[in-house]
Amino acid sequence: MKTYAAKTPPHLITLIILTSTSVLAMNMFLPSLTNMAAEFSVSYSVMNISVAGYLAITAILQVILGPLSDRFGRRPVLLGSILIFSLASLFCALSSNIWIFLSLRILQGAIISGMTLSRAIVRDIMDPKDAVRVLGTIAMAMAVAPMLGPVLGGVFDEVFGWRAIFWFYLGLGLVLFVLTWADLGETNKNTSATFRKQFSTYPDLLRSGLFWGYSICLSFGIACFYAFLSGAPLVADKVLNLPPSHLGFYMGSITGAFLVGSFISNRLAKHTTSTKLVLAGRTISVLGLSLGLIIVMFGNVSSLSIFGSTLFIGLGNGMSLPSCYVGVMNVRSDLAGSAAGLSGAMGVAAGAILATMMAAILTENNAAFGFLSFLLVAKIISLAGAILAHNLERKIN
Repeated sequence: MKTYAAKTPPHLITLIILTSTSVLAMNMFLPSLTNMAAEFSVSYSVMNISVAGYLAITAILQVILGPLSDRFGRRPVLLGSILIFSLASLFCALSSNIWIFLSLRILQGAIISGMTLSRAIVRDIMDPKDAVRVLGTIAMAMAVAPMLGPVLGGVFDEVFGWRAIFWFYLGLGLVLFVLTWADLGETNKNTSATFRKQFSTYPDLLRSGLFWGYSICLSFGIACFYAFLSGAPLVADKVLNLPPSHLGFYMGSITGAFLVGSFISNRLAKHTTSTKLVLAGRTISVLGLSLGLIIVMFGNVSSLSIFGSTLFIGLGNGMSLPSCYVGVMNVRSDLAGSAAGLSGAMGVAAGAILATMMAAILTENNAAFGFLSFLLVAKIISLAGAILAHNLERKIN
């Protein structure tokens, strides 16, 4: 590895590690929430601020980090964000006060830059077809993090205690800082004149029908996954009477389907257009959920009919999301960072809203039908966004 500051674009492995770290920072410590609540002598709801607050700050930061990277470059914004994450991790590990801990935990959200700006970097250095292929590869690698993160965090907690997770975050942050310094040269060759000018370009994006098409498709595709995570435990417990181990398997299976979808996207990217991949992924999701809902309506409520149909959420997202990310950044190539940040924030916000709505409307009596119906509506809206983007792209081209 080079020991001096990089001047050339990063290797793929660097972008994968940047993106995966953003995911690990979110979910690795989740198995420790109850133990952390006990040590800090607070309720689980208070401890859960470490999750909700983290999601909220990542949504806000993505709106800011995108224009910052368009103005000052991807490299300095990434290095600064990783440094903030590392320092916050250090003081989280040492903290004995719950409110100080929660404040520092929320500051860890700065690492979301790894996910957001990796996409912009890929768009900086590649044409759209190659960008879809590479983002599909990153997505496949990134999908492993949600599966391994909680398992690794649980082992750390059992063997060393929950604070070991934040020491691990610190070590990971320091390694990532060195890796980024040594391997990630600046890829934004056309920085804007001022941050204020760059931030003021958001209205240009918001006036674009194409931006809205891709963003709606992207946001409701991601939000559907968050809604699935919110509703699956109730369905598994009250409707299917599944033990936690079985629920873990079914919740992990959607990530496995995402891996398959990302692989398909990777393979097809050079042979078809981005909008056709997006349409195919969204259509597959809608058809799979529709089939599951029809089976449930005819009285066949089982693990296969419910969780078999939700596999198509992961499959469709894997096929669609890489092309959506490229499409939204192609709306204005000079605003790639801003577009990546704004669309990413919209996805997190939509996910939080739909997950809350799912939890509010599901009851023991309507769980099976309500669960699949809610997910299907989200996917239909996502498909509508894909159709809008496809039609507008055809007019432009």
